[in-house]
Amino acid sequence: MKKLKCLIIDDEELARALIKSYVADVDFLELKGDFENPLEALQILKNDKIDLLFLDIQMPEIKGTEFAKIVGSETKIIFTTAYSEYALEGYELNIVDYLLKPITFTRFLTAVQKVNILNNVPHEATDEYITIKSGYDLHKVKYSDINYIKSDSEYVTFYINGKKIMSLQSLKSLEKTIPSELFIRVHRSYIVNKSKVSSLTGRDLVLNDNKIPISDSYYDKVKAELF
Repeated sequence: MKKLKCLIIDDEELARALIKSYVADVDFLELKGDFENPLEALQILKNDKIDLLFLDIQMPEIKGTEFAKIVGSETKIIFTTAYSEYALEGYELNIVDYLLKPITFTRFLTAVQKVNILNNVPHEATDEYITIKSGYDLHKVKYSDINYIKSDSEYVTFYINGKKIMSLQSLKSLEKTIPSELFIRVHRSYIVNKSKVSSLTGRDLVLNDNKIPISDSYYDKVKAELF
């Protein structure tokens, strides 16, 4: 099982000690450091791939909600705080979970298992499925059911046989993880499922009842691969 590299950031020593003891009891977690000042953790976050951050909210140097905005999207965040009023803001920041102090080990384990699922999807499943994180929810979706994917600011929306799933990630990062034999980038804002394309009309691809624009920079590649 792939271990999750994690950091703890909390200005209270006792709070850090508790989370450290919990991390030590979970075999798929690997502690890479704990910090009283969140700004001291930036160098590690910059130079090492950190999978998970346990982050307090009320800290003197910078609030956890503000610090979360500058952490790269590949690092999952679990808020650890004594203040329940930040739960909605945490959801809007796409935080994996929100642990209210005092934190029990059972509640801690539930939270880290969510991250473990995201980072350890079985290899055999990745050939046919993608796991999409949307808010606190995880959706297991067949690649063959995805019609196209559209970028919308910092989000992407998966269009899946009559329904939509929105996820906080970039189209550029997603393009690197989905199979290129099944999907093709056709525009700065669109990736399409090759098998769903029925025709090319002018500068648009036709997928069922949808028309997806092809930008000039992708046109020759798209035409060569699909037609």
